[in-house]
Amino acid sequence: MCTVVVLYRPGHAWPVLLAANRDERLDRAWDKPGAWWPDHPGAIGGRDLSGGGTWMAAGGGRVASVLNRPGSLGPAPGKRSRGELPLLALAGDMTALDAGLYRPFNMVVADRGGATFIRGDGHGRPHVRPLPAGLSIVTALDPNDPASPRAMAQLPRFEAARPPQPPDWSAWERLLLDSSGQRGSALYVEPEGGFGTVCSSVFGLPAEGPPVWLMSSARGPFLPAP
Repeated sequence: MCTVVVLYRPGHAWPVLLAANRDERLDRAWDKPGAWWPDHPGAIGGRDLSGGGTWMAAGGGRVASVLNRPGSLGPAPGKRSRGELPLLALAGDMTALDAGLYRPFNMVVADRGGATFIRGDGHGRPHVRPLPAGLSIVTALDPNDPASPRAMAQLPRFEAARPPQPPDWSAWERLLLDSSGQRGSALYVEPEGGFGTVCSSVFGLPAEGPPVWLMSSARGPFLPAP
């Protein structure tokens, strides 16, 4: 179960800040963020070597991250890889997407003007709604869903933490790498049974200037991602 945390502050010098942990099979190979897709010029993201797509991509002043819905881990016959969804989201509007082409998914798409939550239920068109100002935590369920133990455990921790002032992300970096608490509610999933948190990201969209993306692998230091 991956996690995306979004802080939206209209009118702030850094209106959108994002933090994300990718939880995945440890043997699923991937490349660090780069410009891996010639058919998506300007897109930068980590490349999943199984499906060829990505869990998080940025480009054109926008960032997009995809997560699984409950009970939909892994590929399925006849379904396209959800790893192509962040790349499509960078290119344009997702409301006309045929969600039936993919297994159920959640997405967070953000630019300087705010953040949007997109839910695909495996049929029809996606459900699209803007995220409100303030903190939102997205897991396999809807944003800040009371049924998500992780969201309910982590929301007050992020609310109590000092908001990042890039380049100082230290408070959020510590939270992303913290495995304390029960496995279902801890943000960082310690490796167990071949599954766990494989990388962590912090991403900032300033009101002016280029975005900032730092990433940590296996609890290493947060370094520029591209």
